[in-house]
Parts: sequence; C-alpha cells; structure tokens
Amino acid sequence: MKIAIGSDHRGFALKEQLKRELAGQGHQLTDHGTAAAASCDYPDFAIPVAEAVARGAAERGILICSSGNGMLIAANKVRGARAATAFTPEMARLSRLHNDANVLAIPADYLDPAAVPAIVAAWLATGFEGGRHQQRLNKIKEYEDAQ
Repeated sequence: MKIAIGSDHRGFALKEQLKRELAGQGHQLTDHGTAAAASCDYPDFAIPVAEAVARGAAERGILICSSGNGMLIAANKVRGARAATAFTPEMARLSRLHNDANVLAIPADYLDPAAVPAIVAAWLATGFEGGRHQQRLNKIKEYEDAQ
C-alpha cells in the first residue's frame, strides 16, 4: 500500500520506528517530514500528508504528534481527507469501517510505542462498510462541495 507519513518533533521518533516496520511489511512510504526532533509546526506536515491522500498520490496517510489533535485538526481542513485518531486497534478499525478514515493521527505521548503497530495494522487491514455510513459521508461531502 502507498502510505504518506508525517510527524512533528514530538512524533519524530515514533514515525521513524513505524517507517521501518511498515517498509518491512512491503508498504511504499513517502515521508513528508519532519526530518529531525527539533521543534517545528505540525501543519507543515499534516497538510501535505492529507493532500497526498486526497489527490490519490497515497492510499492512506499516517500523522504523529503529541496528542494527535493538532495533526487531526490540520488534516481535516483538506477537502477529501477524513482523519481520525485511535488509541486502540478497535478505534482504528471502526474509523475505517464506519468513517472510511483515510488519515490516521497517532498520539505519540499517550501510547506505548509497542502498542502502535497493532493499531496501525488494524487500521490498514480494515475496509469501509458503506451502506448507512456512506450516506453520512455523502452529507459531509455535500457540505465540503458547497463551501
């Protein structure tokens, strides 16, 4: 799978760990930064990742910051991005199954790094259920298109 990935300084170490794991599983990664643990601004990385997903350059996007919230907010400003955060594999699975989330925001400061691979694996392995959930996504798209 083609995955766009990005982090700010607080998520940098976890991003590097996750990149190794995902590449080892055969995923194609595009790293949108940051390239170091020096203080930086999360929108500089969240927006390019979300744009890559929205335009189809990547199938999914993964963002990592302290709480996940900053990345989540920034990514959801991009038309066509549906970002969700997950603290458990079940939350990740439901974000795909019910919301067709195409960007995952990971809260690096609130998760054991050893728990993250299972969360990401559940998210990557889950499809979208459609049905009544598609109706709801259509309402969001209608709103976006009217802006």
